[in-house]
Amino acid sequence: MLLLLELFGRFFFVGLFAVGGGLATLPFLQSMGETTGWFGASTIADMVAISESTPGPLGVNMATYVGFQVAGVPGSVVGVLGLITPSVIVILIVALFLKKFRDSKYVQWAFYGLRAASLGLIAAACWAVAKLALFSADKFAETGGVFQSLRYENIILCVLVFIGVQCFKKIHPIVFVAIAAAAGIGIHMVFG
Repeated sequence: MLLLLELFGRFFFVGLFAVGGGLATLPFLQSMGETTGWFGASTIADMVAISESTPGPLGVNMATYVGFQVAGVPGSVVGVLGLITPSVIVILIVALFLKKFRDSKYVQWAFYGLRAASLGLIAAACWAVAKLALFSADKFAETGGVFQSLRYENIILCVLVFIGVQCFKKIHPIVFVAIAAAAGIGIHMVFG
C-alpha cells in the first residue's frame, strides 16, 4: 500500500510540473528512476519506444509502464491516476477563471513563459533520448573514443525517419514507427 501511495505521489508531482506533454515528463522520470532505483536510463529509452508506438498519450503510456513495472496492474492504475489528477484539477480551476481573466496581460504573459518552459523540457527530453539511442556509453568506457561509441545504424535510421516524416507528411507516423521497428529487428538479425 505504501508503494502505491509513493507511486501516486511521484506521478502526481510529474503531472503537476511536467508542462508540455509526454516528452516533458522524461526529465522527471529520469530523476524518479535515479531516486527510487525502480528503473534505469536504458529503461527510459524502452519506455519512450513502447509509448510512442502504442495508442494513447505518451505520458499516460509511460506512467502505465512504470506503474506496471513497480507494482503490477494496480501500479499502472495508480501511476496513471497520479499523473492525470493535477491536470484535471488545473483544468477545472482554469475553466472557472479563464473567462474572467482571458484578456489579462498577466495571463497572456504566463502562457508565453509556459510555452518556453515546455520547449525547454521537451528539448532536454530529446537530448536524453538522443544520447541513449545514438551513443553507447559502454563502448565509450571500453574504447574512450567518441566515434567508436556512436551507434551509426541508429543515426542513419533516425535521419531517414526524420527525412521521411518531412517529405511524406501524408503518411501516418505509425508507418514510420513500424518501418523503424522492422529495420531494428533486421539490423540486429544481420549484424548481431
